[in-house]
Amino acid sequence: MKKNLIIITVSLLTAVTAATGCWAITKNNTESDPTPNQYSNTLTAPSLPESITFAGEEVPLDVYWVRESLDRELIINCYQHSKTLRIIKLSTRLFPTIEKILKEEGVPDDFKYLCVAESGLENVTSPANAGGYWQFIPGTAKVYGLEISNDVDERCHLEKATRAACKYLKKMYKQFGSWTMAAAGYNRGDGGLQAAVDDQHVREYWDMWLNNETSRYIYRILSFKLIFENPQEYGVKICPAQMYYPIETKIVTVTSSIVSLPRFAEEHHVTYRELRNLNPWIRNNKLTVASGKSYEIELPKHPKSNYKDLYKHCDNPYLNLGQ
Repeated sequence: MKKNLIIITVSLLTAVTAATGCWAITKNNTESDPTPNQYSNTLTAPSLPESITFAGEEVPLDVYWVRESLDRELIINCYQHSKTLRIIKLSTRLFPTIEKILKEEGVPDDFKYLCVAESGLENVTSPANAGGYWQFIPGTAKVYGLEISNDVDERCHLEKATRAACKYLKKMYKQFGSWTMAAAGYNRGDGGLQAAVDDQHVREYWDMWLNNETSRYIYRILSFKLIFENPQEYGVKICPAQMYYPIETKIVTVTSSIVSLPRFAEEHHVTYRELRNLNPWIRNNKLTVASGKSYEIELPKHPKSNYKDLYKHCDNPYLNLGQ
C-alpha cells in the first residue's frame, strides 16, 4: 500500500511539472500562432568616446550629425560579427606590412583602417571593377605604377598596392590640406571632391554634403579604429592563438617566363596552393616575363607550417586582446 502511494505521488508531481513547463512555453501563444516563443536577445548601443582623432586631426564629436554618423557605423560594425571578426583575425597577418610602409612613406598610421574600410583586408573586386586590398580601379592603378595583365594584377600585391595608395593619398593631402579630406578624396576621387569644395565653399569634410558613400566613409574608418584600439570596450573576445599570423617566406627572383607555375612550385618543394596564397597578384597558372623585367615570388620557408608555430612567440597566446 505504501509503495503504491509513493508511485501515485511521483506520477502526480511529474504531471504537474510537465503541465507547468508547457504553460511557460505556450502562455504567449495564440490559437492562430501556436509556435513557442523562445526568442532571446539583447540590443545595446556601443559607447562613443568623448573625443577621437583621425591622422592627428580632431573629429568634432560635439556636432550632432558627426556624433550620430559615427554612432551609425559603429553599430553596424559591432553587430556584423562574422565580417568584423574575420577582419580582426586578418589584421595580424597584414597590418605589419601596411604599418611599415605607411611609416616609410610618411602617411599616418590611421590609414591602415582605410584599407580595412575599402576591402576588409581581402583581395576583392567591386561592381565598379575596383580591385585589391586598396581597391584601385584599373586606370588609377596603372597611373600609380601597378601592372595589370593576363598573368599579373599588382593591385593584389600588398606591398606595391600600399605604396601606390600612399602616393595617391599624399597627392590629395597636398591638394586639400588635410588627411581627413585626403581620405574622403580616396573614396570620392580628387576631381569629385574638388568640385564639391568649389560648389559648397567649405574645406572641412565634416561640413560637406556629399554622396552617401563618401558621407559615411570616414565614419566607417573611425568605427574600425575604435574597435581595434578598444577591443574589450566593444565586446571583442579573441586571443592571439586565434589570429592569422604572417607566414615566414623567402624570395625567388624570376627573370624568365614560367610555363607552368604548378611545376615551378613542385621544383621548389612547395604546393601550388601555397604559392598562390602567398602571391595573390599572380592571376594565372603561368607567368610571362618580358625581356629586361623580373618578378619576386614569395615561397614559404617552412612548407605546410604548423599553425601553432605561427604564434609560439606570444607570451600568453590564450589571453584575450585588450586584457
